[in-house]
Amino acid sequence: MALLSMCGPSQSQDWQLPLYGGKVSPTISFKPYNTELAVPPGWQPARFLRRMEEGVDGVKIEPWHGTTTLAFKFQHGVIVAVDSRASAGKYVSTIKFNKVIEINPYLLGTMSGSAADCQYWERMLAKECRLFQLRNNSRISVSAASKLMCNMMLQYRGTGLSVGSMICGWDKKGPGLYYVDENGTRLSGDIFSTGSGNPYAYGVMDSGYRYDLTPEEAYDLGRRAISYATHRDAYSGGVVNLYHMKEDGWVKVGQFDVGDLLHKYAEEKLK
Repeated sequence: MALLSMCGPSQSQDWQLPLYGGKVSPTISFKPYNTELAVPPGWQPARFLRRMEEGVDGVKIEPWHGTTTLAFKFQHGVIVAVDSRASAGKYVSTIKFNKVIEINPYLLGTMSGSAADCQYWERMLAKECRLFQLRNNSRISVSAASKLMCNMMLQYRGTGLSVGSMICGWDKKGPGLYYVDENGTRLSGDIFSTGSGNPYAYGVMDSGYRYDLTPEEAYDLGRRAISYATHRDAYSGGVVNLYHMKEDGWVKVGQFDVGDLLHKYAEEKLK
């Protein structure tokens, strides 16, 4: 999960602000925040990202991304488990970042890629889902919510967004799970994992997944998959945030420290 702050232009600029009645205010001079990473007005994000990769004043900036998120369907709903480490380049920005967006009581979205992109667009999705409910007096389906997200991504395809999200929920058809990314890809499935640690998470889930899991078995599988992924992936870590999507809405099962979990699993192997 990459965090990258960008402020305004680094040099003083003169601005003329339009007023009501077609008049123009006197020229106002001000100096915004000083930064070499500002996106000049009118620049496309994709062009700016290419400039970062080529180097700014001889300094090459690589916005590396790292995270591990997973979700899977089983007989009692959908399990969502994510790590909490957010990185900025080679540095760990925070170990307490919640990568689950609580769209509404019956919809959840996960975040991988750029934290800013994921948060903005999933909050936009939450707004659209609420407007749908107000207009139609009924909840939006998981399929329609994922399609809305997909359409948003298609409008900005190729502009440098970094989004990999799983839309999870429960509607009239039962539990639903979809994967959507910045290219407009939209897939329906029973198991998904995204982020740099997803190969390790898939390995654990493939060895322990069954549709007829009990809730406790499903919780344990989600915790194990994220914990082992954080052990192998340098850009994942922190805690496991675990959610369970049920017929009457989602519940947060808990927050579990990956260090404690890994010690617990190591002790189990010795017995």
